Amino acid sequence: MKIAVLSSHTSSLFWFRMDMMKEFIRHGHTVIALGSEPEVDWKNEFEEKGIKYKQISVERNGVNPLNDLKTYRELRQFIKEEKPDKIFAYQAKTVIYGSLAAKANGIIEVYPLIAGLGSIFRGEGLKKKIIRGIMKIEYHAACKASKKVFFQNNDDKNEFINSRLINEDQIVIINGSGVNLDKFRPEPLPEKPAFLFIGRLIKDKGVMEYLEACKQIKVKYPDIRCLLVGPYDSNPSALQPEELQPFIDEKIIEYFGEQNDVRPYIKQCSTYVLPSYHEGTPKTVLEAMAMGRSIITSDAPGCRETVVDGYNGFLVPIRNIDSLVYDMRLLIKDSKLSKLMAERSLKLAREKYDVNLVNKSIMETMGLI
Repeated sequence: MKIAVLSSHTSSLFWFRMDMMKEFIRHGHTVIALGSEPEVDWKNEFEEKGIKYKQISVERNGVNPLNDLKTYRELRQFIKEEKPDKIFAYQAKTVIYGSLAAKANGIIEVYPLIAGLGSIFRGEGLKKKIIRGIMKIEYHAACKASKKVFFQNNDDKNEFINSRLINEDQIVIINGSGVNLDKFRPEPLPEKPAFLFIGRLIKDKGVMEYLEACKQIKVKYPDIRCLLVGPYDSNPSALQPEELQPFIDEKIIEYFGEQNDVRPYIKQCSTYVLPSYHEGTPKTVLEAMAMGRSIITSDAPGCRETVVDGYNGFLVPIRNIDSLVYDMRLLIKDSKLSKLMAERSLKLAREKYDVNLVNKSIMETMGLI
């Protein structure tokens, strides 16, 4: 079969969905990937994996209806020309407009993934409330045009059910995107405790809480390393370079920018920290678990799926710097606990989040095996 995989963020498509797309190919299917970034930058990268890549016009964070109409028209034309047998879509705009474009072309084999509802769904303020109302109408239409809908956590699933956006018999829960256990292998812990945050530098990821917690940690433990990996972003809540620079100048943070391979940085930490306000299921947490690291993350949608509080790490309330600092200090002082939690993280990764198990669930739902 010919399968189209749609995303509004090409690098996410390449790094987070490649295992799934390669599994499609391994079972004899053809894959076409669509993303927002130029073909000149990505075409060869995808072709080396046996995947055709095509650019579409989509603004990940924009609210201009004319631009969204252009996205819909391009997707509709693409589907008309390529005639894919099945469509897998994730990220809001490609889920919504991809599903509607498929329906306009008479395709019912559409399988969106709701990989985390963003700040629009859980934020405050009149503007977000208005946009949220519009998005609910759009999501309802997208779900009606879809055969099954994947969710990565129960909070997002319940939000859709309670808002009457979906029929319950359409819902399929999967354990995040999974993690490639052949690629992310356990590594010895460093001699001294060290912390790491990986992610887009947006405030909804909890990056400010991480920076402030590291600042407090450094007062008492100046030798403790606090690492930060990730790109600046166009999101409205994005951290600006001038906001981060003082933490770099004062040697609170070691900042490494965006990295295609995060394994060398996970290897340097003993505890992975992600105090995000909401996620689908954070892939970086799964990768850190697979490499045998204790986890501190927030008691928030998606994040709480990855940690059994007190077992393989700690759950902290969102926006709560004091709780974050408390748990970081606890793991600094108790190396045995840190090591035990790291071992339990690895156990959970193997039992629950193996990418092969996740991909099998996706393929069975889509009728590909």
